[in-house]
Amino acid sequence: MTMAAVESAIETTGLTKSFGAFRAVDGIDLTVRAGTVCAVLGPNGAGKTTTVRMIATLVRPDAGSAKVFGYDVVRDAATVRSLIGVTGQYASVDEDLTARENLTIFARLLGLSGPDSGRRADELLDEFGLQDSARRPLRHFSGGMRRRLDLAASLIARPPLLFLDEPTTGLDPRTRAQMWQTVRELVATGTTVLLTTQYLDEADALADHVVVIDHGRVVANGTADELKTAVGAAALTLRVDRADLAEATAIVQRFNSGSAVVAAEEGRIRVGSANTDALPELLLALRTAGIAVRELGVAQPSLDEVFFAITGTARVPEPA
Repeated sequence: MTMAAVESAIETTGLTKSFGAFRAVDGIDLTVRAGTVCAVLGPNGAGKTTTVRMIATLVRPDAGSAKVFGYDVVRDAATVRSLIGVTGQYASVDEDLTARENLTIFARLLGLSGPDSGRRADELLDEFGLQDSARRPLRHFSGGMRRRLDLAASLIARPPLLFLDEPTTGLDPRTRAQMWQTVRELVATGTTVLLTTQYLDEADALADHVVVIDHGRVVANGTADELKTAVGAAALTLRVDRADLAEATAIVQRFNSGSAVVAAEEGRIRVGSANTDALPELLLALRTAGIAVRELGVAQPSLDEVFFAITGTARVPEPA
């Protein structure tokens, strides 16, 4: 079986796992197309990390099935492990060794010869911008450098499927952006990425597909835009002079079924699900009333709003 012949990198059916009386994963069906980024979101305790651990052969399912490039994670566990790389939340490296020594050791453990291990280590150090620090002990590395090294270690064998668990936790904005670019470059060369993240803007920026898990089940599944559209229509925000706020709010309510206005403060009026077809008439009514519109914006709901609407949780905390 060749990777090119398989359209799905991951396919699960009825995946289930219990710990005692607690059912952590309750019949999850999931398909991830090869060569894409799939973001898995969910509140704390939702079951997303248990799901990932089953797909990565680290936890045995109680029921259902999971396949990686067509190979069953239980029957073909050794083959599946040869096809995946896993990067956790914390760098799995030795602080007393240099960056090059860490990568060389990982390469030797994966079966590369001494010379090949050294060459692969140098390639990755160069690719991740760590060549100048190759011979420094890791205890002198910044958090961002450690995360890049950990990702480099997971790519020694060039796995076609990469699991990234909170890859940018604790990183500064610049290093976080560099990690995003690295993920994009990996996908451009054919790698499939399964990403768990607590940063919804990260999922919005990187993911071709978003899966929301809650109480052990998939509660939403689609592209970020599809999920935003499903949650509600475009939101309208406009700002007027504070002296006109009460009258402007009444006019906006008239064009948006009264109760649609969800915020009116600091001179801003927000309608969570606006009737955009009526926008020209609304602006004409405000102008007729002598009310100047200082700012106007129409946008889809954010992925944060989608997550809140689906799960009742305003942000994605640490993984389950």
